[in-house]
Amino acid sequence: MYSIMLELQELEKLYDQVKDQGLKDFKKFLEFKSISSDLDHIKDVKACANWLADYLQKRGLHIDMWDTDGHPVIFATHLKAGPDKPTLLLYHHYDVQPVVPLEEWENPPFKPEIHDGQIYARGAQDNKGQCFYTILAITSILEKTGSLPVNLKILIEGEEEIGSPSLPAWLEKKRDEVKADYLAIVDVGMKNRTTPAVTLGARGIVTMDVIIDGTNSDLHSGTHGGIAFNPLHALVQVLGKLRDENGVVQVPGFYDNITELTEEEKKVVSLSFDEQDYHETFGQKPTGGERHISPGKRLGLRPTLEINGLNGGFTGMGFKTVIPARATAKLSCRLVPDQNPKKVGQSIADFIQSHAPDGIDINVHVHPGTGIALRTNVNSKIVKAFSQAYQEVFDIPAEYILEGGSIPISATLSEMCGGDTVFVGLGLADDQIHAPNEHFGVRRFKKGFLSIGRALSILSQL
Repeated sequence: MYSIMLELQELEKLYDQVKDQGLKDFKKFLEFKSISSDLDHIKDVKACANWLADYLQKRGLHIDMWDTDGHPVIFATHLKAGPDKPTLLLYHHYDVQPVVPLEEWENPPFKPEIHDGQIYARGAQDNKGQCFYTILAITSILEKTGSLPVNLKILIEGEEEIGSPSLPAWLEKKRDEVKADYLAIVDVGMKNRTTPAVTLGARGIVTMDVIIDGTNSDLHSGTHGGIAFNPLHALVQVLGKLRDENGVVQVPGFYDNITELTEEEKKVVSLSFDEQDYHETFGQKPTGGERHISPGKRLGLRPTLEINGLNGGFTGMGFKTVIPARATAKLSCRLVPDQNPKKVGQSIADFIQSHAPDGIDINVHVHPGTGIALRTNVNSKIVKAFSQAYQEVFDIPAEYILEGGSIPISATLSEMCGGDTVFVGLGLADDQIHAPNEHFGVRRFKKGFLSIGRALSILSQL
């Protein structure tokens, strides 16, 4: 019989006992096409939620399914550690990104395969991989010991990839249920391939569509060329005004209310950035954004404005000489603490519309699913617990970093939880999340299992 306070060596033995079935179950989890943004996959998202809830319930957790206005939320609990032990809320999501362009995948995205020490599938890292090593560790410990080191709540949602639009209103109804001493959001990454990280903050997000309509159908570029208005020209013209040649956003007020690091944070937060490694990994130098600011600061401390997609006219094989009837663009901003996503989104919409060519209407739709940036307490016990756990598992001190990405619900969930928050995880920048051939290392999956087990034990003793 294992003790509740599991040491690293005990956890390694436990992982060896459960890994074969655990990886088999993980592959099953990955087979669900839980694409939250695609209405054609509503049933797949629901099926994924049902499977996961059933898995957790069969392995000893109490399960509630919350039917929101969108996709279901799974709320799992095990609250038997006792009143003298802390309560930890863990956050994950089971929804995934779309898989286009499908032709660039080396194997079908929902038929997971393991080769070269990596498991390939959509969601392999973001966030099904990190979710599954967490719940595998928790349920394996529970099955071996009959208890857990801390009181535990796990919230697993199905709308993170679309901004969690349904979750805030539902959480308002469930404030008592999500109260906890600490919140750990297990959906971020390491400092680099060898160095684990405890993340002290994540950026916020706002997204929008820009739409310019011309005529009611595409036009022949010879018959109408030089006469008809071309929406693509107008779109390129106005988007070109958003940033100057040095990457500085030109929207008035865009950089207002940016919070700098405190003196205490400056002492511990790593803003280092390996430019050579980035160049070798991704084939380009880190020259995006504000060029007068270092890459490390741009990634964690500065807001961004990016064009995520353009559409219009003919882009297929061959050539089709048309003037398109419509041109569209998708934009997103990553935001830092004290920036208001809705305000920033509206200021960009106003800027774009004010620079529309004469006589042209531009429609800008700012999406309702936004996220506020969040920064956490460096001295919190939950930060210390994961820092110590990572150091034990990786045999190297964890660095404190800031996350460039966003967890849309993080600020709202942190406020409703009422406890200190930390972002943790074992992702790498080249895991191809949101892209074809997403993958996650099997060795990192094991280290995630070990890290969760140790963090729970350490937290119970702090």
